[in-house]
Amino acid sequence: MFLRKRNFLILLLVLCLFVMTGCKSEQTEKKPSGGGESKTDSGPLIIYTARDQTVVDQVTKMFNEKYPDIEVEVLTMGAQQILERIRGEKSNPQADFWWGGTQSALMTAADEDLLASYKPSFDGQIKPEYKDKDNRWYGEMLLPEVIMYNSDKLKKEEAPQDWDELLDSKWKDKIIIRGVMASGTMRTIYSSMIYRQGADTPEKGYDWLKKLEKNTKDYAQDPTNLYLKITRQEGLISLWNLQDILLQKNEHNQPFDYVYPKSGAPILVDAVGIVKNAKNEKNAKLFYEFLFDLKTREKLADDLYQISTRSDVDPSKMPDWYKELDLKPLDIDWKVMAEKEAEWMQHWDQKIKGKK
Repeated sequence: MFLRKRNFLILLLVLCLFVMTGCKSEQTEKKPSGGGESKTDSGPLIIYTARDQTVVDQVTKMFNEKYPDIEVEVLTMGAQQILERIRGEKSNPQADFWWGGTQSALMTAADEDLLASYKPSFDGQIKPEYKDKDNRWYGEMLLPEVIMYNSDKLKKEEAPQDWDELLDSKWKDKIIIRGVMASGTMRTIYSSMIYRQGADTPEKGYDWLKKLEKNTKDYAQDPTNLYLKITRQEGLISLWNLQDILLQKNEHNQPFDYVYPKSGAPILVDAVGIVKNAKNEKNAKLFYEFLFDLKTREKLADDLYQISTRSDVDPSKMPDWYKELDLKPLDIDWKVMAEKEAEWMQHWDQKIKGKK
């Protein structure tokens, strides 16, 4: 009798412990996260980018300081290569976020249903001309496309002062160009040169590019190779974006400087977007918001010479070079550019390049 009573008490004690453990586990699982969303997110974030490695390193470091549990993987390639890769992966997206591409490239991607619609918190601070009307991409920064030169060899007044001066025979074999077809920047510059001669009659623009081809010594396979060739004085002149020139000049002590063309420059809207059906969309949105945060924009202007698209940036918090900017844009219909770019660049690649 005593033994049965003791066994009953032991069984009752075990049952109580089991119930208490289960309740505690349930409480742990249902513990509120504060605002309904975890403060520290985790998991991967796959980014395809056309950004310079210096920019990639700094921004991802800043992002991971805020979100240490998110594993960021960045694949760097040209903007056109990103478009082609995302297009090829449409049925099974491998990237979550497209970071850095021309307005034309992202417009094309949006038209092909490759980008997700997402209206971020900063939507009201981006002008309509710097974003997609259906929120599939937003311009992150403005990139004036300018004339770059080797400052060890040339003084600013000696370099070409406008686009047409590049065609002067004195620059024969002095011009090095980043490989055009893989580069969103170069496709935009070359398409702009056609557009400014008349979009309805591209033959005039093709003739202009034929003359430029006669003065072009070589094509660099990527930006690093371009910088190396200009530094070695294999060529003295190139066409490139203002931000990267300032970055290389001031942060890497490269002998580069620029001329802002007198007639104006194509000001590229360098944009970003979330890949449609991204596997890690939540983390992509976190990166989106972080990238456009005002503190991030101020930091990137100060350290990396970026010109923000946000209309509410405080000029007093911007560096001196930013305050001194006087941007004169070429008058370009970017919708027409997006529609015509592939046709124009195919013609250049097949009928003009290498035919001197």
